[in-house]
Amino acid sequence: MKLSIQALRDRLEQELPGEDAHVRMSPTGRGRSSQLLKNVSHVHESAVSIVLYENNAVYSSLLIQRPTYKGVHSGQVCLPGGKREDFETHLHQTALRECMEETGIDQNKLELLGSLTPVYIPVSNHHVHPYVFHHPSSTPDLIPDPREVVEIIPFELKQLIEEERIKKTDILIRDDHKLKNVPYFDIEGRVVWGATAIILHEFKEVLKDLSRI
Repeated sequence: MKLSIQALRDRLEQELPGEDAHVRMSPTGRGRSSQLLKNVSHVHESAVSIVLYENNAVYSSLLIQRPTYKGVHSGQVCLPGGKREDFETHLHQTALRECMEETGIDQNKLELLGSLTPVYIPVSNHHVHPYVFHHPSSTPDLIPDPREVVEIIPFELKQLIEEERIKKTDILIRDDHKLKNVPYFDIEGRVVWGATAIILHEFKEVLKDLSRI
């Protein structure tokens, strides 16, 4: 898809689609983040990165696949990111650090374009802040952290716009519990659901706004 980085930067400075854009991709029964946060305490602040880069005149981004482990996000496909450290004064620093640690992208080569609406994840009590970055010098060198990343998954940005990529499926989250009819993005044949899908759907709405300009 065609994309003006300056137009995207300008759009991200305006009012965002917000939680209205989150609803469609929210798993069954999950409320809006702003409402859920009223009833919780000791929330963990986290940040994730949407990294944009141009590859053969086509804009792309990337996801990562987590390894299998004893945790609620085991094996999931998600955006690079993680928990804020005490020494970080702003959450975009968290997003940059985690992206570099997990994908090997030099954080000094990433330009911050703006942020999206935070998402609260009840199962892990994390409040996730999404940031959008541009890597201006073509395709970044990618070196996955073997402890945290099974695979880095590049994808063309146009996949977010293609309506047929939004599907539903059942998700087994524990041996004894399955979520029914969960909405997800089919990106590069992967099931991208939960907070990652919620974040990407808001970004999709931003991209659709740009296409109308």
